[in-house]
Amino acid sequence: MSLNRSEKEAVISDVTGLAAKAQTLVIAEYRGITVADMTKLRNTARGAGVSLSVLKNTLARRAVAGSQFDVVSDQMTGPLIYSFSEDAVAAAKVVAEFAKTNDKLVIRAGAYGGKALDVNGVKQLASIPSKEVLLAQLLGLMQSPITRTARVLSALAEQRGAGAVEAAPAEAVPA
Repeated sequence: MSLNRSEKEAVISDVTGLAAKAQTLVIAEYRGITVADMTKLRNTARGAGVSLSVLKNTLARRAVAGSQFDVVSDQMTGPLIYSFSEDAVAAAKVVAEFAKTNDKLVIRAGAYGGKALDVNGVKQLASIPSKEVLLAQLLGLMQSPITRTARVLSALAEQRGAGAVEAAPAEAVPA
């Protein structure tokens, strides 16, 4: 279906807004994927905070021109799905996980921090834990020394307390 000029401008402005807020873009070829599988992918992406769109490549190129995602504009050919995410790893994680179970979705390229990523780069980005997991791991590391110190002090107090109880009756007995 052909879009008129105002519809094209609206699409470009929407995608430009997505690109301005996003940290990551993942481009994947979706040739041969069923509607049911595409619906599953969209639902998964929506749940992870990823904006998933099928766009005309010329409109996508115009929308990302001058942004940090301009580095992958040469990869924008063929039937592509564009995944934008504000979380650094969410788009890569959603697309890579879906590509593992559906061989018809082929990751083409990605961009993060103004740098183009190849297929392996997208997969490596997807293997990084999410922000919440990393924060939880950091908090665990920060609490570890305090917890260990508390355990040692508790064990020392128990030992001294047990020693004092045993020593008390011996001192109380007159010689």
